[in-house]
Amino acid sequence: MQNTRTDLRVRRFLETCRRHQLKITPQRVAIFRMLIQSKQHPSAEVLFRSVKKEFPNISFDTVNRTLLTFADIGVVAVVEVFGGPRRFDPDITAHHHLHCMACGRIIDFEYAGFARLDVPESITGGFTVTSKRVVLKGLCDRCNLKRNEPINQPTRRKK
Repeated sequence: MQNTRTDLRVRRFLETCRRHQLKITPQRVAIFRMLIQSKQHPSAEVLFRSVKKEFPNISFDTVNRTLLTFADIGVVAVVEVFGGPRRFDPDITAHHHLHCMACGRIIDFEYAGFARLDVPESITGGFTVTSKRVVLKGLCDRCNLKRNEPINQPTRRKK
């Protein structure tokens, strides 16, 4: 089932590349495939390390520019995070992100209320808003648990 879904996404990706007259190369297909198979929102560096195993001569700059081109043609979204490298999201549907400031984890969530949020004209100044993506920063469940654990507490032996 997963391979069928991946194959469908790759076919749609190839169609979009053709529509935008973007040359289809094995490296571009590999970058896209690795991105959609990732369970996270990887940075260009993370994808570069993965793609380099298959294409040893590929450069970081090529991977980064390719990902930005993918964002330009609408097949991936860029997730700007606070204090870290930009990350890439293969899910281009309307959703938002929680960003853990401790571990860097990014978690997808949906909330229709943000889409209904009216942006005041005084803020936009004639700017037409076409989409809204929200990144909420804080601590994830795992980091909250770690934070509440006693730090370096010696274990007491029973007498």
